[in-house]
Amino acid sequence: MIVGDLLALDELHIEVAWATPDLLGREVTGVTSTDLQDPARYLRPGEVVLTGLVWWRPEDTRPAPRLATALRFANALRSAEAAALLAGEGTHGTVPPELAEACRRHGVPLLSVPSGTSFRAVTDRIYLRLWGDLQAGAEGRAGLPAEVRRTLTSMLGADAPLDGLLRRAVADLGVPDCSLVTGAGRVLASSADARPVPPRTPVPPRAPAPTLVPAPAPAPAPIQVGPPGTTPFDGWLLQPHTEPGPAAATMLHGLADLLAPLAERARATAAAQRQAGTRLLELLAAGADPEADHALSLAGLPPRLPLTPVAARFGSAGGSAGGSVRGSAGGSTAATVPGTAPGTAAPPGPADPTGAWAAAALAEALHPTAAPFVAAPDGRGGAVALVALPEDAVAAALDLTLPRLDEGPGPTGVRAQAGPGGPAAGVGPTVPPTAADLRPALVQARYALDARPPGAVGRWASTASLADLLRGIPPEVTAAFHQRLLAPLVDHDRHNTVSLVATLDAFLRHNASWSRTAEALHVHVNTVHYRVKRIEELTGRSLLRLDDRLDLRTALLCAPAALLRAPAAPEAPVVAKGRARRAG
Repeated sequence: MIVGDLLALDELHIEVAWATPDLLGREVTGVTSTDLQDPARYLRPGEVVLTGLVWWRPEDTRPAPRLATALRFANALRSAEAAALLAGEGTHGTVPPELAEACRRHGVPLLSVPSGTSFRAVTDRIYLRLWGDLQAGAEGRAGLPAEVRRTLTSMLGADAPLDGLLRRAVADLGVPDCSLVTGAGRVLASSADARPVPPRTPVPPRAPAPTLVPAPAPAPAPIQVGPPGTTPFDGWLLQPHTEPGPAAATMLHGLADLLAPLAERARATAAAQRQAGTRLLELLAAGADPEADHALSLAGLPPRLPLTPVAARFGSAGGSAGGSVRGSAGGSTAATVPGTAPGTAAPPGPADPTGAWAAAALAEALHPTAAPFVAAPDGRGGAVALVALPEDAVAAALDLTLPRLDEGPGPTGVRAQAGPGGPAAGVGPTVPPTAADLRPALVQARYALDARPPGAVGRWASTASLADLLRGIPPEVTAAFHQRLLAPLVDHDRHNTVSLVATLDAFLRHNASWSRTAEALHVHVNTVHYRVKRIEELTGRSLLRLDDRLDLRTALLCAPAALLRAPAAPEAPVVAKGRARRAG
């Protein structure tokens, strides 16, 4: 396939923005989607680079800085020996002339992709064409018999189900049953109905003498399919179910080579979907509703089907909780960690410029739903998604899949990749697929994430009390509110054996009932009257007013639990000459 072939794909409406005839004759080996300003180290020679131009900032009205930015990007493509640049017009409405000039100076052919053409469609069509080229020149390669290779390549070109393709390969090649899995362990396809469970060590019966128990046989080594992924979630492995012999191992490596374009297409498609989702979020945040409604259709979501928003983060580190990848090109390759399984990406580093790691992790958790969705970085170290499923179904699915991400083996687990804290998610309400409805629903999903109970998936539908609402407020804010209203009571309690904080808590919990508060605290009712008077004096609030009660109740809910301590021992009411002993 050559660059000029892209112009013949009529349904994509790709046009030349700048190129020469000889540059249109460059050979294409694949496609990578990226919006990094310098993606050179994530590209391979011969790749077409697909960009939504999110990195382009036209607000600088000075031509020189804009041209310098474009020249840096074009230079990165030239140094990586990219075949061509495909620039989407959806973000800025046109291809910037500065970019065309930069591509001319560096000899990079520049093609434009109209706003009505989705990046996923471009990616799919390129790889379908590459499969056709592969079939034409596939004789005698990688140890596969020519007839079997032709059959399997034809099935690939026809988008045959992967399960059927693996079954055909196993039957024709005589190799052990195998599965295609992601680096995180999700099974994409299998030649068998169920993947065998690894053998467990049997428990020996009691014997008078110690018995040596043989260790379970190690699982066969997986074979990498295509390049390693940027994350554990977009690298593919071919996993034999039993240890293959030398001849079968050669055949399986040949099968992995044959499947490599499919893995690359999936990786590029995921990156294109992340770009579409990123653009959609930007439009929603900017209030550009007509453009956002159009972006919804380009994101691959079904029209008119209600959507449920999800917000997620992975790990507990503030600001980078979502983890990060050591550089990312929106789905480009990254280095494999030494000593880890093939297909395992490098663990996230201190900065994730595109948020690909978090978005890929959320997508991995949503794939088992089999529902259409789009996942994208949220710009805060986490990710958000829109799922074409009801809220209850999305929450139930995440309850199952998020812990599995955290339990991934070795370095592929989310906790190992993103640090302590593990994955967490919040689910917003299911709403119609319009920008006006999705914008507040996304805010509610983020709030549900922050307000979730420990160890659970947060749901906006469960936010039904003041305590639920306060859980979503940053702890720095709630601590400051508690300090502002209750500091005099806390200071009093440090120097006295009687806790006015506990008294206030009991009084409000018992709906301002003097008698029930006295009974709960094991004191005389006059003591409660005196303490409430002291609380009002110290706080400047009246417990007869509903607004003041609500303020103080909110401040109590913002307080650390240790402050709401009960008295060390029950206080017996002491009455002398008809008057209660003064307390506090």
